[in-house]
Amino acid sequence: MPRSFVSVLIDTYNHERFIEQAIVSVLEQDSPAAEREIIVVDDGSTDRTPEIVKKFQPRVRLLRKENGGQASAFNAGIPECRGEIIAFLDGDDWWAPGKLQAVADALASDMSIGLIGHGITEVFPDGRQHTELLREVPRFRLDSVEGARTFRLRKSFLGTSRMTFRSEVLRGIGAVPERLRIEADEYLFTLAGLYSDVLILRESLTFYRVHESNAFHISRGNTLAIRKKHQVLDALAKSLRKKLEELQLPGPVVSAVVESLETEASLMRLSINNGFPWETIRTELRNYRIMHENASTADWAFKGLTLIPACIMSSRLYYSLRQSLAQNNIYRKARQRWLPFQQPAHVDRYRTTRP
Repeated sequence: MPRSFVSVLIDTYNHERFIEQAIVSVLEQDSPAAEREIIVVDDGSTDRTPEIVKKFQPRVRLLRKENGGQASAFNAGIPECRGEIIAFLDGDDWWAPGKLQAVADALASDMSIGLIGHGITEVFPDGRQHTELLREVPRFRLDSVEGARTFRLRKSFLGTSRMTFRSEVLRGIGAVPERLRIEADEYLFTLAGLYSDVLILRESLTFYRVHESNAFHISRGNTLAIRKKHQVLDALAKSLRKKLEELQLPGPVVSAVVESLETEASLMRLSINNGFPWETIRTELRNYRIMHENASTADWAFKGLTLIPACIMSSRLYYSLRQSLAQNNIYRKARQRWLPFQQPAHVDRYRTTRP
């Protein structure tokens, strides 16, 4: 089977502590150097990131630009990629050995597959690691409500450092709206499901670093960060809805794709603003229906009980109290013993601690 030339696109911003490990994890992949290129798009870093990247030249090509966010970095880097396959990596993450070979083999096995995702291991500053793997190896397309529902519960396996595309799929999608300073990856991997089949491998092939400067993860109580993410999620939902409608996707499919984003944005808005009780209850029930499609009657009954306080509180107060309760060790231990938190039926989760 002939090998395809692979472009690795690393987007980075002020990752001087992490960028070397990201690059080395690509250089140590078992694919021949002659059959790949590595392009680093530096989104206006003000630290030593460009200096560190330059140490790897000419094996790595550095593109520098003014700071504009993830979408602008993708729009600058994708047209520069020469590969038939384009694999993405954030500058603060790194790949497991064998990642490139695994995704390239999966794409070579079937030309109708245009996007590959896979399992992920989150790495925390204290050494804890959380690995998430799919129990099945799903393959789907966004051409039906069923496909959209499969997608929205599994899209966490398609983030930046997990997604690998056929270049023709990205060319078909075109430029990413540049107001998406974060979440630009979701714009790409959502639309990819219209142009091709999507396959998610079970293996964990990416290490996702959780740290204080991570743009996706939000620190508890950081109202400004929550507000910014809400704005981006709202913009993403509107951009995707408009694009999907332009592509004449049936209305029920569009709604199934975008509903989870709109709900997540609403939850963030309600957590920082004084929304009405009926807004909190409606949004919570909608989110529970999306995330737990197979919930039992008992699960729904318990969910209803948890929403009783929301009937008499502003949304901001309700979420503040719920967050405080979730951080209470006595409550957490009681829940784990008597009524464990419901886990997605399609995901296996493992926790380890590095020595």
